[in-house]
Amino acid sequence: MSRGTDAADGRWSRRRFVGVLGGAAAASALAGCGSGSAGGSPDAEQAPQAAPPQQPSASASTASTPQASPSPSGPRPLYVGTYTSAEGGGKGIGVASYDPGSGRITGRGTITGVPDPSYLAVHPNGRTLYAADEREAGAVTAVRLSDEKVLGSRATGGAHTCHVSVHPSGRWLLSADFGSGSVAVHPIDASGALGDRTAMDTHTRPAPRQGQQGPHAHQFITAPDGGHVLAVDFGTDTVYSYRLNEKAGTLTEVAQAHTRAGAGPRHLTFHPGGRYAYLANEADDTVTVCTYEASSGRLTIGKPQSTGSKAGTNYPAQLAVTRDGAYAFLANRGDNSLARYAVEADGARLRLLGTVPVDGDFPRQIALSPDGGLLFAANQRSGTVSVFRVDGANGGLRLAGQPFASPVAVCALPL
Repeated sequence: MSRGTDAADGRWSRRRFVGVLGGAAAASALAGCGSGSAGGSPDAEQAPQAAPPQQPSASASTASTPQASPSPSGPRPLYVGTYTSAEGGGKGIGVASYDPGSGRITGRGTITGVPDPSYLAVHPNGRTLYAADEREAGAVTAVRLSDEKVLGSRATGGAHTCHVSVHPSGRWLLSADFGSGSVAVHPIDASGALGDRTAMDTHTRPAPRQGQQGPHAHQFITAPDGGHVLAVDFGTDTVYSYRLNEKAGTLTEVAQAHTRAGAGPRHLTFHPGGRYAYLANEADDTVTVCTYEASSGRLTIGKPQSTGSKAGTNYPAQLAVTRDGAYAFLANRGDNSLARYAVEADGARLRLLGTVPVDGDFPRQIALSPDGGLLFAANQRSGTVSVFRVDGANGGLRLAGQPFASPVAVCALPL
């Protein structure tokens, strides 16, 4: 879960709320990204450079990971996001590699100089990494992957930046600020560096429900048509649709989609077909199938469905959909499981198949490898990254060895 009150100024802090939920155990888990067996700074050991992947298609625009060849060979890069400002925290973005066949992760070091990089995204050309700097003064940071050089940070204008994604054109970085309930757009130049923001919007309509203490933007992504961008706001129970001016980087709101009161929407994931999307609602422990109209950018939210959780308290975090659109997976924090769904009727239905233990505590984020053969789960409280082999024939998940130790792993980005 990602709520809580910051004692300094009364604003809601994602990390402080997790500490309240988990007590001392959660607080001790709020450490930086693990560097595996290697450790150290980028000067000590460089991360393997990602081979430039294929340009993502519009239907895959919601994924942080670019498309890649179906059968990668040799070690592939893995980056792990974390919190650095908590007591016992890490040093920055964890650098590792993974074997596409076995799923084994090997630590390579840490990219320092990036504060609280809690969410990561990569440019479509695979050359630049972007991080959400989740601090009171919200910011986004660019890192060149060839030499792990930090290219600089830009202010978002909001507070506690918690999500970043790159527009499929590679020209714009989208970010969401949980603390202020705002979203922003920054230009990306030819080097991958960021310019000053070109747009910012704070969610004031509808008014946040009682007890929410304001809007809380949790995600900002590009819709399959490429011309619309969607923001998921936990505090207002709303998904906002904007028209993105791809020349100027400005935003025009065109529609709103409302969940039932108190659902607390967190993350939206599109089906590859582009007509449907799946919404994880962390406050009421549900998922919903949504229909999407590309011509207008309008999203329509369907009925709540089960997350498969057996725990008394559970906070669904994020969904991932296989490249062929046949299966979907959901991270369940609290139940500490991964729910498996069969995707039916060309994306219009989710059928719960069951759950598997995540072999970790509080899986905050999940991601599929570019070839779809592996699923990575970043387990915040246990400080681990679990890896599962994905059976393309039936959507089965099988744990691939022991989880990789990485203090407060809150985002795993396989390239």
